[in-house]
Amino acid sequence: MYDIRFPHLGIVFRNIKEGFKVFGFEIKFYGVVIVIGFLLAFLMVSKEAKRTGQKEEDYLDLFLWIFIPSILGARLYYVIFSWKEYFVRGQGIGKTLLGLINIRNGGLAIYGGVITGFIVAYIFAKKRKMSFPLIGDTAVCGILIGQILGRWGNFFNREAFGGYTDSLFSMCIPADYYQGNGSLNSLVAKGVITQEMAEHAKVIDGMNWISVHPTFLYESVWNLILLILLLMYRKHKKFDGELCLMYFWGYGLGRVWIEGLRSDSLMIGPLKVSQLLAALCVLVASALIVIGRLKKQKQTA
Repeated sequence: MYDIRFPHLGIVFRNIKEGFKVFGFEIKFYGVVIVIGFLLAFLMVSKEAKRTGQKEEDYLDLFLWIFIPSILGARLYYVIFSWKEYFVRGQGIGKTLLGLINIRNGGLAIYGGVITGFIVAYIFAKKRKMSFPLIGDTAVCGILIGQILGRWGNFFNREAFGGYTDSLFSMCIPADYYQGNGSLNSLVAKGVITQEMAEHAKVIDGMNWISVHPTFLYESVWNLILLILLLMYRKHKKFDGELCLMYFWGYGLGRVWIEGLRSDSLMIGPLKVSQLLAALCVLVASALIVIGRLKKQKQTA
């Protein structure tokens, strides 16, 4: 029930739990992964600040400013576009508030965290009289490291996966993990899985398994490639802020594709919110990169 398989790759992860207990208190791997991601991101940002002749202590202060607001922003973004999940008639104020603040089982949207983080960074830059574009360039590789690792929290929670597929990288999850003693049809009715997943369920070891796109893995690998490209290019940037814009362009481009595969996207009417935002990031970043380079050419002409 707790195994996860990649059958065409011959990989089986045995007994993958959501968390572990310390003195009777359950700690979710989702939260552990996020914290480790933040710490590794800070180490990367600190190293980049030192490389570019900036004060490392400024970025420690920035990290302390951003940590809590980014988590709150990621949660708020998720709740805004999933409000029906939390505001249930007759549920009661206490239970509703508890559901809103309970992030131990997931429910954080990366875009919300990134947007909040950049707003806080802008305010920080104004107060410290620092260059906001330079802060963006310094931070983006750290942000990518946090995202690369953070996506694996979805792996432990068996969430953020795509629709049915039997392709080379397909991931199989036992339906019993979600349904208990229920049925595949009940999972479809609840919106946990799609009808196509149920129709193509496989029986392995006497259990029904759904086969899906591991979109968390796709995004993690995409971000790793983007990180490598930015690290290779950072010494050749044309203007402050270019690396940050290239991050939004590259991440947005990947997210447009990956979000299209997701089966659990946050929606606004018939449209996928993150896909729309990703496309907007690509368009705006493209325009600003062109404008920035043209300005640089005029200055050096």
